[in-house]
Amino acid sequence: MTHRSTTGTDAAWAAGPTPQAVWRALGTVRDPELDQPITELEFVLDVEVRDHEVDVALRLPTYFCAPNFAFLMVADARTAVEALAGVARANVRLVDHYASSEINEGMSADRGFGASFDGQAVGDDLEELRDTFTRKGFLARTHELCKDLLAAGLTPEDLAGMTLGELAPSPLAERFVERRRELGMPSDPTSPLLLDVWGVPVDPEQARDHLRRARTVHVSIEGNAGMCRGLLATRYAEGGTGDERARGAYDPLARPTTSSTAT
Repeated sequence: MTHRSTTGTDAAWAAGPTPQAVWRALGTVRDPELDQPITELEFVLDVEVRDHEVDVALRLPTYFCAPNFAFLMVADARTAVEALAGVARANVRLVDHYASSEINEGMSADRGFGASFDGQAVGDDLEELRDTFTRKGFLARTHELCKDLLAAGLTPEDLAGMTLGELAPSPLAERFVERRRELGMPSDPTSPLLLDVWGVPVDPEQARDHLRRARTVHVSIEGNAGMCRGLLATRYAEGGTGDERARGAYDPLARPTTSSTAT
């Protein structure tokens, strides 16, 4: 299927996309579990622009990363790139993953997640999964925003009585409000600062537990992100192939045979 962007001017369409524009578009795509851009996580392996067609290669920290998250990132990357002026088609492929064939073939045929795996995967719609992790990301952003306010001497109960309009402008505040808008939560200056994951104001007596939960989620996400960065760096270190199938039969955890331990 050929897609033509309806955004931008005719001149922008005729000129085609630049690699820089493609990278910026990919920077809007997040790992749904880590709530961080795939460009910052170094999941984008390669970008090639050919007139009005763009090829993107994605990689992940391990060969067995969850296929549902992988499918979401591939699909979101294609959507983001095809929204650029001058892009007729974006070919996004996943490399070095056990389900690369199913995911890449499914995306090329515009099949959903379940159909791409011939019924082996449960559920064709991943939006519920996306929503769950978007709300978890909202909790993590709540901690990012509120920890400095708490460090400045405010109490959780104080924060429960604040509104968005009382926040000083900052990148953290912008990220926080951006996620509220994404989830359809109240985001005007008179809206309460503390909301639960469903957009319900947090009572002052529940504020301390709410912020403790937000901190727990933030620590979990940051820990997972750090682990993923370490795994990716190790997997693609100099001399590595990234593909476990190419590493040969050596298994460092295999029990030694009699012959291999003989002196």
